[in-house]
Amino acid sequence: MLRKLAGYKYIIATLLYASLFFTQSLTLTWTIGYIVQALILNTAIMLGIYAFRGFDNSTTSSMNSCFVSYLSGTILGVVFAMIPILFFHARLPRFSIAITAALSIFIFPFIGCILMRYTIKHLPPKRYLVIGREEELSPILEEVRKASMNKIQIYSYLNPSPATLAAAIEMETARPYDAILIGDSQLARGVAHILNEAITKNTDIEYLPTLVENTLHRIPIEIITIFKDYYQIIFSQARYSRRIRVMDILFSGALLVLFSPFILFSIIYILARDGRPVFYSQPRHGLNAKIFRVYKFRTMNDPEEEETKPTITRSGKLLRMTRLNEIPQLLSVLKGDMSLVGPRPDIPSTYEYCTKEIPFYRYRTKIMPGITGHAQVLYRYVDKLEYDTFARRLSYDLYYVKNMDFRLYLSVMLRTAETMVFRRGAK
Repeated sequence: MLRKLAGYKYIIATLLYASLFFTQSLTLTWTIGYIVQALILNTAIMLGIYAFRGFDNSTTSSMNSCFVSYLSGTILGVVFAMIPILFFHARLPRFSIAITAALSIFIFPFIGCILMRYTIKHLPPKRYLVIGREEELSPILEEVRKASMNKIQIYSYLNPSPATLAAAIEMETARPYDAILIGDSQLARGVAHILNEAITKNTDIEYLPTLVENTLHRIPIEIITIFKDYYQIIFSQARYSRRIRVMDILFSGALLVLFSPFILFSIIYILARDGRPVFYSQPRHGLNAKIFRVYKFRTMNDPEEEETKPTITRSGKLLRMTRLNEIPQLLSVLKGDMSLVGPRPDIPSTYEYCTKEIPFYRYRTKIMPGITGHAQVLYRYVDKLEYDTFARRLSYDLYYVKNMDFRLYLSVMLRTAETMVFRRGAK
């Protein structure tokens, strides 16, 4: 069901993408230069809409949310597209760019929202017979149901004996469920031969970790506990990615050049308002929990007394609000201590508390820490040291550790723009 919904989303996005080219063809005569510029502009707009969650299930429930997503994504896309377009001798006419932006802002939200609502409404729900204990699994599966907009439903929980499961499978007509979900591997081992027979009768067998990850995009600690052997093998295989390291170097180098005016402004602004030092450094836990030093622009005053809390500097409010204080971390990326995308590196006291109190916490250091991350764009910035919030953040970090690839890396990079614009996770 989720795969089918994703396929429909790609079709809707392709339809909108093609509509941009069709509209542009009404306003200009195509040349090679115009085609290249249109590709840049239209691709940037669609990526911007994706970055601002224009195609997310939750966004389509509100027309206002759709409009905000498409408006923000279009503005971001046009701004970034204009940078390479300015290097062309014969640029796209302003009228064509304006018509393209107007279509994306004022028409696409209605078309996209209506098509997504229609698609979700007419997709039949998938019902599961769950092998597992209801008291253990119902909170997670209720979250899955809500995230799927009620398209994933639980028919019943079964703590099975071979006889009860066999009876459920033997229903030849009007079977009230679509698939069997393994929610407890130990219980499933006791009825393995019955499950094998179910497969021969074309009954789908699915596993809870796959369903939860695909729907929630996180790995709750409760799921890791139930399927501990599986996840221990998976996390032990997490490795440093050379391809992502190459992208880190290319992107961070380009961002340093792009942000160089802001870097100069930040240095002058700090010196003018607060004086030296301009930078501050702090020890953090990185890859394999190795200590390294992270650098940022200084935004806090050191307290004169140990009992006194640090205060924000006069320049710090603006730098923190605009995230300019984070730019020096790009040097840590070039150095190889960090990635652009990954779990946020912890200070030693936080890492010590979390590894002691939260199971499986050390697994998040199997990859490089990042300036931004999957947890930052889908959850929030966590500043209060408590079990529940850090455990929830961990569930998103571990999803990235397990599924890290270039597609997910780029997705987090794109959605970081939305996090910054709407101040999600603001420090």
